[in-house]
Amino acid sequence: MDSPYDAVIVGAGFGGMGAAIQLRRLGYRDLLILDREDDLGGTWHVNRYPGLAVDIPSSTYSYSFEPNPYWSRLFAPGAELKKYAEHVADKYGLRASMRFGTVVTGATWDGSGWRVSIEGGETVTAKYLLTATGFLSQPKMPDIEGIEKFAGKVIHTTQWDDSYDLAGKRAAVIGTGATAVQLIPEIAKVAAELTVYQRTPIWVSPKPDYAVPKPLQQAFAKLPLAQRAVRLAGSSILELMMISGVVQYRQFRGANRIAERWCRAHLHRQVRDPELRRKLTPDYSFGCKRPTFSNDYFPAFTRRHVHLETTSIERIDETGIVTADGKRTEIDTLVLATGFNLWDTNFPAIEIIGRDGRNLGKWWRDNRFQAYEGVTVPGFPNLVSLNSPYSYSGLSYFTTIECQMKHIDRLFTGMRARGSDVFEVTQRANDEFLERMKHKVGHSVFALGQCATANSYYFNQHGEATLLRPTSTISAHREAVRFPLEDYRFAESG
Repeated sequence: MDSPYDAVIVGAGFGGMGAAIQLRRLGYRDLLILDREDDLGGTWHVNRYPGLAVDIPSSTYSYSFEPNPYWSRLFAPGAELKKYAEHVADKYGLRASMRFGTVVTGATWDGSGWRVSIEGGETVTAKYLLTATGFLSQPKMPDIEGIEKFAGKVIHTTQWDDSYDLAGKRAAVIGTGATAVQLIPEIAKVAAELTVYQRTPIWVSPKPDYAVPKPLQQAFAKLPLAQRAVRLAGSSILELMMISGVVQYRQFRGANRIAERWCRAHLHRQVRDPELRRKLTPDYSFGCKRPTFSNDYFPAFTRRHVHLETTSIERIDETGIVTADGKRTEIDTLVLATGFNLWDTNFPAIEIIGRDGRNLGKWWRDNRFQAYEGVTVPGFPNLVSLNSPYSYSGLSYFTTIECQMKHIDRLFTGMRARGSDVFEVTQRANDEFLERMKHKVGHSVFALGQCATANSYYFNQHGEATLLRPTSTISAHREAVRFPLEDYRFAESG
């Protein structure tokens, strides 16, 4: 097959850019990065709702090899992440390889390379295919009777309308996940009335957010080791509180309890009304659903014009929302903070047909969600799936990205050392990895905690927690550089 590109990368967010940087380091220059949006940055380009910011310290939310000493705050606002993405693309010369407004509809392995189909009928070919479509790339629309009849303004958080003024409006927000935690306090500042419809409360801890003084930014720029030390300290705290107490719940149950008590104390300090506090308190174990940080989420509900509704929605009509108890609330604006559809449409986000006609989406759903080291899948030669089951490692997405970059480095280096240009993970290695991950999940809060009421996207439609890699961050990095190359079959394309 004619292969004009060394590799096609689907997605121009941080995952896709990390993969491109690694391939460039390995000497692959003829890359094509495709993205359906009109610019790079992934979630930090698509999302621009009020209050958008990273929900972990900025020092850990960046490439370790490309630190940014100029974050304005400990938790940087979204616009700075977009700017950082642009900086990375420019510094590493990635823009020339990018095509925007390009919707990939599918990809097929034809025996020696990948044929990638683009909406409109175009096809491009490449030796390697890397999918970096993001975990949170397919917005989830709520299945509520009558929602299409609503005559007012409807805004999903992934499609924010900057021209729409919420001042003086009667607004409703559906959803109380991490996005809503950032958004609700901002809407509360301007809306005349705000009703928040909550299905599942969220664990929220204090947010140690502060401005980073200019002298400190300059010190980080001049002394990179100082910033690395801050990154290490922040990562260590998050690892203990958010990761060890969640994925290693059996061994570190105490860390989980400390985190839960910390969040409860934060809620108690900020909300005095016992009934409101009860509604905002999760009844599931810490970590079953992604927790977050905020100092102004809980106080927003103590304002007289902000109302928390925990009764389920029965229907939506032309001008309002009716709950199951018959209560009707008139609204002008409906804001959907309903998250993303991971397990129905995101794994994978495009149709991928591998060897012998195997359909990746169907195969995952028929045979469990799985991927060797969260990167490769048997039956799909020369495919690197960056958004796969068991791939998300650590609390920062950049931990996942850099682990996968290391895996790519070892895999492609080993392949070329053997004079090969085709790789495929063996079924044996995949099965052994899957069994090990299933065993380790059995030690996590997902298996041992109380998660039944969490409604968490960590769980797939079969009730299995197959998104997070249930190991320590250190273990993930170690295995990315030490996995046996014998776990792959290598060959020369015909």
